[in-house]
Formats: sequence, C-alpha cells, structure tokens
Amino acid sequence: MKVVVIGGTGLIGSKLVGRLADQGHEAIAASPSTGVNASTGEGLAEVLQGASVVVDVSNAPSWEEEAVMSFFRTGTTNLLKAEAEAGVQHHVVLSIVGTERLQEKNSYIRAKHVQENLIKTSGIPYSIVRATQFFELLGMLAEAEARDDGVHVAPVKIRPIHADDVAAAIARVAVGTPVNGTIEVAGPEEFRFDELIRETLSAKNDSRTVVPDPGAGYFGAPLEETTLLPAAGAGLGENRYADWLAQQK
Repeated sequence: MKVVVIGGTGLIGSKLVGRLADQGHEAIAASPSTGVNASTGEGLAEVLQGASVVVDVSNAPSWEEEAVMSFFRTGTTNLLKAEAEAGVQHHVVLSIVGTERLQEKNSYIRAKHVQENLIKTSGIPYSIVRATQFFELLGMLAEAEARDDGVHVAPVKIRPIHADDVAAAIARVAVGTPVNGTIEVAGPEEFRFDELIRETLSAKNDSRTVVPDPGAGYFGAPLEETTLLPAAGAGLGENRYADWLAQQK
C-alpha cells in the first residue's frame, strides 16, 4: 500500500519509511525538504494521490506557545482536509504518553492535545500512538532543568523507549486496521527519572550534579509519581537503555 509519512525525514520518520519500504510498501517521506508542507498546504494534494494511509510524525520547529499551537492546529487541519479529498482510509499520528496530565502548563503538549482532538472529530478512521520519552532525547530533558547548582530532576517513575521501537510500533499500526482510539508504547524497563539522568550524564563524562527535586517539572508541567508512565497494557519495546547508552560511547 502507499503510505505517506509526514515528517518522514526526521528521527522517527526516516526509520519508519525504511521499515515500511522493507515490508514492500510504497513509503513516501513527506516534509518541507521534499516539497510537502502541511502548515501551508504545499504539495499535499499531489503526494496524497493514491495513498491509503497517512502517518504524521512531524515536529514543530518552535516550542513557543503561539507558534507550536499554530503548527499542530493548522498543519493537522490542512492535512485532514487533503486526506478527505484524496480518500485516505487511515490517519496515524505520533503523540505523547500523559498528554492529558501534562498539558496544563506545557504549551507543546497542549498543542498535541488539540491535534489529537482534531483527528478524533475528523471522520477519518484513525489511530493515535502515544509514546514515552525517547532514549535519544533524554539529554535534552536534562538541559531543560539545568541550573547553576546542577540538573534538577523530579524523582518520579519513567519508562523511556528507543526510537527504533517507536518506529516499529507505528509501522505495525499503519498497515493494520484503524483502532479509532489510542495505543501506548513504552520501553521495557522502569527507572527513576533522576537516577536515569544521572546515569546519562555520567556516560557522557558530564560531571554536573543531578539534584532530586520534587518541584522540577517536565518543560514547565508539574510531575507526580506516575505522570510519565503509560497505562497497564501498553506495548513494550525490546531495546534496553544500558545497551543503547553503551553504543553512544
């Protein structure tokens, strides 16, 4: 089948396109660099011709409140309209575990919540895949709470996942029957967030102190013990964090 991957040249998108192509599907990487821009509508009608499935793994270039809301609201609205006109039968989107719990003070996740609601009410069969934090982005999470006396991290539970496992999960969903609901995926191991960041920094020979701080948030959103965890029954990846970390040295 023809599967168009919006954001198909990014971290998850490039892995997903490769997996789908290996399975014999016509996987198209669609992004501004390939002439497709959901925010402006450029190239959508052309790339969606004959497509059975659209997977949206695009990411906002700016996390500023108005910019990120505009990116996800406008891009998703344009994309869904073009899909309806092209007769696309399945819309798949990558989102974030804990969206409802994190959106209050996090403009990025609030915009993702708006995106999810647009998809749910579009009339197009859909599947929302919510993933936990990627191994590859844990360094960025640490920098978000870096202060003069060290890196402040909430001592809460976290179950990060390898980007390869995210791509594998989305690939399975994309070629399957729309669930018209949400699927969650997470890593195979549970950690305490502050201990995980300490291990991450140590592996990079980063000597900064990690400060367990219950008041430290997630890009501004407050965290409780299980805020970042998926619900029971989530799909679990295969890759373990220590193995991935060892490969980064």
